[in-house]
Amino acid sequence: MSTLTHFDASGQAHMVDVGNKNDTRRIAVASGHIRMLPDTLALIVSGDAKKGDVLGVARIAAIQGSKRTSELIPLCHPISLHKVSVAFDIDQPAHSIQCTVTAETVGRTGVEMEALTATSIALLTIYDMCKAVDRGMTISDIRLLEKQGGKSGHWKSAA
Repeated sequence: MSTLTHFDASGQAHMVDVGNKNDTRRIAVASGHIRMLPDTLALIVSGDAKKGDVLGVARIAAIQGSKRTSELIPLCHPISLHKVSVAFDIDQPAHSIQCTVTAETVGRTGVEMEALTATSIALLTIYDMCKAVDRGMTISDIRLLEKQGGKSGHWKSAA
């Protein structure tokens, strides 16, 4: 098992030194779900939500959140993102929306945290915009699906 990299030899938290790493193309894909009442999903799909285009606003929030990740996660490096894409898949029978975010950069550290943060922010934005009609929405399954680049190479979730 690997060691936790955010702790030094004496157990103190620190920012990992990436100064000796090579710049490589880094890609991370994360996803998560939000489940809701059927009527709430219908409002989102129809575009009739009181606050406007829910998924459009959530997409912008996700991109903005990805760019602010290092401000939210204490030991996360600030990085220059080259691309962030956000996709929403609507599952009518399950009354849910899956958000999938792909973040990309060329650098010395990965973009997993940016993709995960963006996914979380998108789903929280959907909740915020629809909470007036459905406070019981459930956000779940936020996880990394895939990462590429760096010394550890390509990793893909088995599930």
